[in-house]
Amino acid sequence: MSVAPAPITRPIEFRNATLDSTIAMLRVADAPALADALHKMLGGMPDFFNGEATVLDFAELADPPQRIDWPGLLSLLRRFRLQPIGVRNLGPELTEAARQAGLALLDAAELGAPDAAHATATAPTPEPPPAATPASAPEPAPTATSTLFVDRPLRSGQQVYARGGDIVLLAGMSNGAEVIADGSIQCYGPLRGRAIAGAQGNAAARIITTNFGPEIVSIAGVYKTFEQGIAESLAGKAAHVRMLAHGAEQKLGIESLALD
Repeated sequence: MSVAPAPITRPIEFRNATLDSTIAMLRVADAPALADALHKMLGGMPDFFNGEATVLDFAELADPPQRIDWPGLLSLLRRFRLQPIGVRNLGPELTEAARQAGLALLDAAELGAPDAAHATATAPTPEPPPAATPASAPEPAPTATSTLFVDRPLRSGQQVYARGGDIVLLAGMSNGAEVIADGSIQCYGPLRGRAIAGAQGNAAARIITTNFGPEIVSIAGVYKTFEQGIAESLAGKAAHVRMLAHGAEQKLGIESLALD
């Protein structure tokens, strides 16, 4: 008896690499299906991306097709202000057509770590203290509990990424700024711009702020946008964003916080 394949939860997911290029993890290659997924993901905000160089990664493609409509696929991504520059993890029967479409054939070594989160400029994770071990012992890696503190307000166009841990904003952030954390985000001041927590898929991450007013919030790849405005009960107030189970799916829940 054959077993039906599990449903695809998100046809496309975005990550970033060390060469300032967004990684588009394609789980389907059908342009209409991707168009619908992108519209839902970005909440009708086609300018979420800003002309970013994009590498198409086919490692998680659910059902590799015999051919890909490269003109249609590239046109779709460009409509969402992405600039495809290359592909990786593509079957050999499809690489020649990708090359003819003007895409470079890349691999993970050329891009660095494949799971780095979306951030054009990143702030370094604090170095761990030296361990009292022999010289031959490996240096301890940063843990998921490491925290990046940002003392100054983040202005429009600034981006900060807390790799492997949490980020604490002590002076808030402006519209057009972006913060990304593999863990949680805490903001003691106005939370504007884009706040992306759990960037490596940590659904337990949270976003907490004393002044809620972002353009976009995201946890573990689940986005919520506010192009229709923010509810009066939350706007400018202390709030808490976390992942909630919603039947077989997950969605973001936003709750007010009583800090007094």
